[in-house]
Formats: sequence, C-alpha cells, structure tokens
Amino acid sequence: MKKIFLFTFLLPLLGFAQDFKLNNALVVGQLDQERDRYSLEIMLTEFFAENGVKAVPSLNVLKQGQDLNLLATDSLQSIVRNRGIDTYLLVSVRGYDRRFKPSQAKNEFATALDYGTLFGLYRDEVVSVSFEMFFYRDGQLVHQEMVKCGSISSRETVLKRFRKKLKRKLKKWS
Repeated sequence: MKKIFLFTFLLPLLGFAQDFKLNNALVVGQLDQERDRYSLEIMLTEFFAENGVKAVPSLNVLKQGQDLNLLATDSLQSIVRNRGIDTYLLVSVRGYDRRFKPSQAKNEFATALDYGTLFGLYRDEVVSVSFEMFFYRDGQLVHQEMVKCGSISSRETVLKRFRKKLKRKLKKWS
C-alpha cells in the first residue's frame, strides 16, 4: 500500500521539478531600489546569454519606473511572446539569513508580481543573502529555486557569488 501511495502521489511531484528546461526567460528583478533591480536583471541576462539561454531584462519591456504588474497584461505578454520568450523569471531577495526555506505558495503569475520585497541586494554588516527564483509559463508556476550566497562583503560580491551559484543550478535546468 505504501508503494502505491509513493508512485501515485510523489512521482508526479518529482516529475514537476525534473521536467523543467530553461531555453529563454524574461528576467524580472523584484527589488525596492531600481538600481539593485537593474543590476540584478543585467547580471542575470548576461549570465544566461553566456550559457546559451535567450534572456531579456524586464527593463527592455517596461519603461523606467513602470509597475511590474503591467507584465501580466495581454498587450505586454504578446510583445514578450513575439520576442520568442515563453518563460518569466521572477527574482527577489528573500532575506539576509541562510535558514530560509523556499516559499510554499504556488500563486499565479499576476499574483506573484505583487510580492515585492523590503530587502536590497546588500546591507552593511550582513554576510549572507538568500534569493528566491520563480519560473512561470502561461501564467503558472513551473519551477522555483532558493539560492543562498554567503561570505559577502559588498554589492559586487553578492552578484559575483549569486552568479557562481547559478552556474551549478543551470546544469539542472538544461
């Protein structure tokens, strides 16, 4: 009976995580400060381009200062789709501690755009940052990832460590 339960309920969950293939993405940084948001989006876009994943930062779709919720509108989604992008990557700082666990919320894309964050990329006297990444296709969550970066001492080292950690994660996504 236990084996039937495992095959019926757990295997589809494992398949959910294993079937994720990243070929393209619109990178959306969910940070309070625009400077941090743009730095993160550009770094991720360059990282993905170097590794064969077509990526576009949201700043190429939205005008400076526009609300991220506009990405859920049909007109902007059509523009993104015409550029050959079908995956939206939402990235935010979860906090400055290594003990955070991935969020259990499985919200739709429009709801996830409202998440926001109170954290910046870096804060003095902090030595670790936890990032949470949500991947959406057709308005539905298809994958999420938690990336924890330690031994940071500046904004630049946060981005450097995040990039290094992503290199390992990208192998699972391709």
